[in-house]
Amino acid sequence: MARSQDDDRVEVLEHSRPYQGFFSMDLYRLRHRTFAGGWTETLSREVFERGHAAAVVLYDPARDQVVLIEQFRIGAYTAGLEPWLLEAVAGIIEPGEAAEAVVIRESMEEAGCEVTALEPIGRYLMSPGGCSETIALYCGRVEASGAGGLYGLTEEGEDIRAVALPWSEVETRLNAGEILSAHTVICLQWLTAHREELMERWK
Repeated sequence: MARSQDDDRVEVLEHSRPYQGFFSMDLYRLRHRTFAGGWTETLSREVFERGHAAAVVLYDPARDQVVLIEQFRIGAYTAGLEPWLLEAVAGIIEPGEAAEAVVIRESMEEAGCEVTALEPIGRYLMSPGGCSETIALYCGRVEASGAGGLYGLTEEGEDIRAVALPWSEVETRLNAGEILSAHTVICLQWLTAHREELMERWK
């Protein structure tokens, strides 16, 4: 995703990368235009860089089932929450890769499901106050009759369980606040609004 590096409302005075690991941390010294028409004082801001991602909620309109995955999440663990989260399939977009290709690939790798149609939902910033990551969201049509089981790439440390759940159960869990992953909540809220339309169109 292109950045607005040529935006004349922002002046970057210094940019460095003090940490580079699996993810990276960038440090910016900058100033930007104010609503009153002037400039801010020089600001120091850290940005967590982890690339961009794509996610897909897998839906079987014939069975009215949703295929979700469960896996351990370190962020939930360190926040003192249930660390095994129920989520929509997702993956990192590699350089030069289309978001649609990511969700099709990850649906097979993480859930063993072949996506036969894709409906774009939208895109959002994960945490724009300190992270550059965006997530492109989709709803994918799948055949859920044989869905479920253990998946993931061992070389990437993945331990994933896929489950096919009736929409009524997914909706109950969503409304009860039991689903904590933001991209999953957004996808399921979209599906709540568009489910009947998809059932008619995708059948």
